[in-house]
Amino acid sequence: MPTRRPTRRTAGGPQSYRPEPGSIPTQPGVYRFRDSRGRVIYVGKAKNLRARLSSYFQDVGNLHPRTATMVTSAASVDWTVVATEVEALQLEYSWIKEFDPRFNVKYRDDKSYPWLAVTVGEEFPRVMVGRGAKRKGTRYFGPYGHAWAIRDTVDQLLRVFPMRSCSNGVFKRSGQIGRPCLLGYIDKCAAPCVGRISAEEHRQIVEDFCDFIAGNTSAFVKRLERQMYAASEALDFEKAARLRDDLGALHRALEKQAVVLGDGTDADVIAFAEDPLEVAVQIFHVRGGRIRGQRGWVADRVEEGDTGELVEDFLLQLYSGDADTIPREVLVPALPPEVATIEQLLGELRGSKVAVRVPQRGDKRALQETVARNAGQALALHKTKRASDLTTRSQALEEIQEALGLDEAPLRIECYDVSNLQGTEVVASMVVFEDGLARKGEYRRFVIRGVDGQNDVASMHEVITRRFRRLLDEQVSSEEVVTDDGPLLVDPTTGRPRKFAYAPGLVVVDGGPPQVAAAQRALDELGIDDIPVCGLAKRLEEVWLPEQEDPVILPRSSEGLYLLQRVRDEAHRFAITHHRNRRSKSMVESLLDEVPGLGEVRRKTLLKHFGSLKKLRAASAQELAQVPGIGERTATAIKDAVEQRAATRQTVAINTATGEIQED
Repeated sequence: MPTRRPTRRTAGGPQSYRPEPGSIPTQPGVYRFRDSRGRVIYVGKAKNLRARLSSYFQDVGNLHPRTATMVTSAASVDWTVVATEVEALQLEYSWIKEFDPRFNVKYRDDKSYPWLAVTVGEEFPRVMVGRGAKRKGTRYFGPYGHAWAIRDTVDQLLRVFPMRSCSNGVFKRSGQIGRPCLLGYIDKCAAPCVGRISAEEHRQIVEDFCDFIAGNTSAFVKRLERQMYAASEALDFEKAARLRDDLGALHRALEKQAVVLGDGTDADVIAFAEDPLEVAVQIFHVRGGRIRGQRGWVADRVEEGDTGELVEDFLLQLYSGDADTIPREVLVPALPPEVATIEQLLGELRGSKVAVRVPQRGDKRALQETVARNAGQALALHKTKRASDLTTRSQALEEIQEALGLDEAPLRIECYDVSNLQGTEVVASMVVFEDGLARKGEYRRFVIRGVDGQNDVASMHEVITRRFRRLLDEQVSSEEVVTDDGPLLVDPTTGRPRKFAYAPGLVVVDGGPPQVAAAQRALDELGIDDIPVCGLAKRLEEVWLPEQEDPVILPRSSEGLYLLQRVRDEAHRFAITHHRNRRSKSMVESLLDEVPGLGEVRRKTLLKHFGSLKKLRAASAQELAQVPGIGERTATAIKDAVEQRAATRQTVAINTATGEIQED
C-alpha cells in the first residue's frame, strides 16, 4: 500500500516548508506542491522521491525561472509512495486530471474534432457523427479533420452496409406507423424499425461496418467482387450491377483516405513545435496504413523539460483517459526519459504490446516530418492570432513599460541581433515593431566592418553606433512637415520621409549583460540619454537592463514577455537570413575563382543569374552555357569545378565519419 505524508502548511518561501533531512523516502512516488490555501499547484513523479524533491530546495537563483516561481508560490509539499514506476505514472496522471494544477503543462484541443460513433450498446446500433465527450456503450472512430468528409464517407458506405443512421425519434415513429423513413426506401438502411431484418442480422451489418472503418477493407472488397462475378455468371445482371455500384462506393470511400504507410501499420504519429513559452502538438492517427484522423493542441510551457519530457506528459494525457485509442505503435520526435515504463503502462492499458519509438528513415520518417510541419504551422497561426489582437498588444506594451520602469509605453521597438559563422561574414539585423506589429518596410541589415573575428559585443557596439549616428545626422538635416497623420520628418530636397530620423521608445538587443552594456556604451558615446535599452537572453528569457546585477523576470504568462520574445526571434530570423545569403554568394565566388579563364565580370554575371551555390550546383552544362558570356567550354569547366568541389566535400565527410580525420 502506498504511504502518504501529511501536508505541512507554512509560509515564507521554499526553505520554510522544506521537509526535514532524511524524512523523504527514496522509493518511487508522486509528489504535490500546494499553495497557502492548500490548492495543488504542481504534480510530479520520481523514481527516487528524496533525490527529486531535494533539487527543488536549493538556492532559488539556481533554479529555472518557471521552477523558481512554482516553489516560491507553494507553501507545502506532500507525496505518496508507490511500488513501481508504472504506478507512479498512473497516479501522476490521475492527480493532474483531478486537481488541474496551474504549473503542469495542459494540452487543450485547438478545436473540437468530430468522431464517427456507433452505438453498439443499443439493440439496434446507430451510426452518427458527433463531437465532445465520449459515452459508454459507444464505439468511436477518428477523430477526423472535417465533419463533412466523414459524413460523405458514411453516405457512401451505407450503400454497402445499410445499418441504422436515424435518430431515436425517427426510429420509434417509423416502427409505430409501420413505414420506414426515406433511407429505407433508397436502400441505405435495412429498416430494422419495421422488421425487414432481425436484430441479429442488423448487428452483423454493424460489425461488418465497424471492421471496414477500422481498416479491414480488403476482405469486404474481395467478397463483393466474388459475389459480383458469381451473379454475372448466373446471368443475374441486375444483382451484378448493384454489387458493382457497391464496389464503386467502397473504392470512393477508400480514396478519401490516402495510403501513407504501405505495410498497413496502425500508429499514432506525433510531432512538436516548441519555443521557450509555448508548444504546439500535432498527431496523425494512421490505421491500416491510412490517415484516419488528425488533432492539434497548443499549450503554455510551464516547465523547463526537454522534448522527451514533453512527449511523456503528452502521452499520459492523450491515452490514460482513453485506452481504446492506443495503437500498436507510437512514433514520437524524441523518446521519453523512461520509455520502457511508458511502453509498459500503455501496453497494460491496451491489453497488448505497445512500441514507442523515433522513426529514423523511410515512409514513417517522412510522415513525421509532415506532422512536424503541421505543428509548426499551427504554432505560427496561434502566435499570429495572439499578436493581431489590439487589446493584447496594448496590454503587452503596458507590461513592458511597468516592468522596465519606462516613462511611457514603447510604441516603437527596435531589436538588434548579430550573426556569424566562426567569425566569418559577420552581419547584424535591425527589426522594427510599432504598436506591437512588425514594420518590415523599416527593417535594416548591417555588414560589420570594424570588428575582426567572432566578437558579438564589439559587433553590437558597432551596429548601435552606426544606426544612432544616422539618427542624429538625419534629425539635423530633416525638416518637419505637418500632415493629416501628424508631424513628419522629411528630406528638404526630395520631400521623402526619413525613417531613420525617428527614435525608438525601446532598444532591445539579443543577448545578456555584455551586449546590453555595449549598446548602452554606444548611446552614451553619442550623447543619447533618452532611449532605454534592454536585452533578452535566450536561455532563460531574462530581461537585462544596463548596470543592473539582477535581471527582470517577467511572469511566464506575461504578454509583455511574449512580445519581447517575438521581436527578438524576428531579429534573429532576419539576421540569419542575411548571413546565409552572404555566405552563399561568397561560396559561389570562391568556387568560380578556381575556374581558369573566368574573369570578374563573368563571375558576377553567373552570380546574378543563379543567386546561390545550390542553384549553381543543380544547373547542367547546357543551362550554364545559356548565361550571356559563358560558352560551352567555360560551362563545362564550371561544371567540372562544381562536381570536383562536391566530391571533395563528400570524401571529407566520409573520412570524418569513419574517424580517419578529425576536422574539415
